[in-house]
Amino acid sequence: MSEQVDLPACCPTGAQPALTQQPRLLRSNQKVCPIKRTYGGKAAAPHPGGTGRCDREQEYTVANNLGLSIDRSSPVPLYHQVVQGIEAAIHSGVLEPGSRLDNEIDLAAQLNLSRPTMRKAMDELVRSGLLVRKRGVGTQVVSSQVRRPLELSSLYDDLTNNGKKPTTEVLSFSHIEADDATLAILQLPAGSKVYHFTRLRKVGGKPLALMENWVRDDIASMDEAMLSAEGLYSILRRGGVNFRLATQRIGAVTANEYQASMLDAAEGSALVTMERTAVDDTGRHIETGHHVYRADSYSFEMTLVQR
Repeated sequence: MSEQVDLPACCPTGAQPALTQQPRLLRSNQKVCPIKRTYGGKAAAPHPGGTGRCDREQEYTVANNLGLSIDRSSPVPLYHQVVQGIEAAIHSGVLEPGSRLDNEIDLAAQLNLSRPTMRKAMDELVRSGLLVRKRGVGTQVVSSQVRRPLELSSLYDDLTNNGKKPTTEVLSFSHIEADDATLAILQLPAGSKVYHFTRLRKVGGKPLALMENWVRDDIASMDEAMLSAEGLYSILRRGGVNFRLATQRIGAVTANEYQASMLDAAEGSALVTMERTAVDDTGRHIETGHHVYRADSYSFEMTLVQR
């Protein structure tokens, strides 16, 4: 149960309510009316039995409005109850990207928890990529991540299938003779040519991925306009490719100056990396690529099976 707090005296009849009081758990740049409080653009439900005056409704904490209730009789650890409540608020949209949360001392006081318990909950939410701590700003809800299943599919298709509207900027494009490393990876004879291009993929206008690919040229023709309008795998499938398998390596790097500028990230920030070589059902090595993704906006999901 949330801690009950005594309230200040009610506003005098006819007085205009001050618009400067902020909710204690969630901070925003909005001004908040103590009579009809709003959180992330959503109006709070009136307090049962309220009179429209500055009664107990005034001290309804955002913890309650986000559904953060603590059941001390539950076998679920207290810190994990906090994690579950904040996760639900983020996924439901009640806590929107960019929302700021109060410091751990205030949060703990509002939920009548110890500071170590609250810190453990916040640490877990940060590790899971839902919250981020920024010096001079505090703790914020991060932008929603693109969660991609670990299977043989293209980023463009995955985004589209999840209701996103990706856009692509072709940064470079050439039709060149493959170097020795590319010949070996794609198992091509000496002198073979490949398409080599670099693209910037965005979602909602925000940079998500920087992608460099080499594609054999004896299957489908392509140009910059095609790559700007649709996904690479869509072009190749139209050329008759039936993808069968791929070798893939996932890793992490820190952003260099170029990557940071392209992805609108801080230099030295974390990036997810992926290297992939795709093979079709006839055994041809179709394409190979090196991609980097913003780690605060992208993750892979996989299911593990014991054998």
